[in-house]
Amino acid sequence: GQDKFPGGGLSLVFRLNESTPEVLWEVLLERGWEEYDPLEQDEQDWNLYWCMSGFRNSDYENVLLWQRLNHLPKTMRLARKDWLARSLRRMRGTYGARLYGFSPMYTKLGADGKDIFIFDDIKNLTHDSPVIIQKYLSNPLLISGYKFDLRIYASVKSFCPLTIYMYQEGLVCFVSEKYNLASLDNLFSHLTNTSIDKFGPFYTTDKEQVGQGCTWTMSKFCSFLHSQGINEILLWQKINNIVTLTLLTIAPLIPSSPNCLELFGFDILIDCHYKPWLLEVSYSPALSMDCPAHIMVKKSLINDFIDLLNYTMIDGLRRRGYLRQKQRRPSNSGTRSLLPKSPIVRLIPKSVCESKWQCQSRINSYWHCSCSEGKLPAIHSQRVESPGQRTHDKNVPSLCVGDFILTFPFNDITHKASQGPLDVKTIVHKVRKLTS
Repeated sequence: GQDKFPGGGLSLVFRLNESTPEVLWEVLLERGWEEYDPLEQDEQDWNLYWCMSGFRNSDYENVLLWQRLNHLPKTMRLARKDWLARSLRRMRGTYGARLYGFSPMYTKLGADGKDIFIFDDIKNLTHDSPVIIQKYLSNPLLISGYKFDLRIYASVKSFCPLTIYMYQEGLVCFVSEKYNLASLDNLFSHLTNTSIDKFGPFYTTDKEQVGQGCTWTMSKFCSFLHSQGINEILLWQKINNIVTLTLLTIAPLIPSSPNCLELFGFDILIDCHYKPWLLEVSYSPALSMDCPAHIMVKKSLINDFIDLLNYTMIDGLRRRGYLRQKQRRPSNSGTRSLLPKSPIVRLIPKSVCESKWQCQSRINSYWHCSCSEGKLPAIHSQRVESPGQRTHDKNVPSLCVGDFILTFPFNDITHKASQGPLDVKTIVHKVRKLTS
């Protein structure tokens, strides 16, 4: 969509660092944004600062009302496999392995498949620094003999109160050679990593059911599960629970940052019993365009993520707009009250709902939703309101923004428990009930 507001507002302005993928630059220009020029514009005359690495504390402290950052503070630790392993082990000790037994132990590895190796005897492990060993999941679900994992996208709009959106599309990444436990040294048979598999000799081969390349969209995967008589809706709810429970490990540690938004990538492996396992969490998930499925999914993902940032017409005016609006308000209102609030999209007429969260419960009760073949559960009937539109409900986040769907909070109790201080025990209890 275009981010031009009626009434003569200025274009929104974006800042990118050198490592930002080109597709983000393309999407923002297509939406009518302008790139920040430090030689022509004031240092604070921008709306979005996108950085693949983390921001400095001073960046968070100095962010202004019309500005957004694409990271929340202190979230990078979630992508550290050693930190995640310790945190999940702690939660497993507190709430039990039945709920938190969704992740094997991790080795301390690099990104993009660097330093990844597989062994079947601990005596074969040699290292010169501390590592965490990940138990290899040897019984993965296979499609025509090929192993795969899922890249799930989730956005956190706030950790205080906790607000989680799951993206309905995603990627399914296959190995380029058939799974074979007898050849652990053949990474093309075991590692579902595009950075590795695209160099494999059979990457472009037309593989049975999988096809050429090594990537499906999530819609295609759901269509396949549906054709096999598998309850893809219940599987999706289990994955949603993994995302929520994982984010709860870090939520109490993250300070409130209303001008920030985070996009995570969750890598999920499905075993032969259709149990989902968390492999890792990606901070600044890759936005490279290596195949048609990447183009189809990631461009829409970026567009919908920008919509989640909830820009309004006054943001296009930047400092001038907020100063002008402040002059029209009573002197005791304060500038922080000018921060744009998220609109709410009602899925059911108010007269039908006993409470606003009845609409919300439709989202997490996936087995009550209609599901057309080849699509994830159709849980919304309309897209988010256009930028600049607001409703009078300031406390409830939008139920859907493009293909992002609100998965937490999902009822009155979890909404109350998500307010500071975070009531993790109550939230875990309610999440447990979703698939019990």
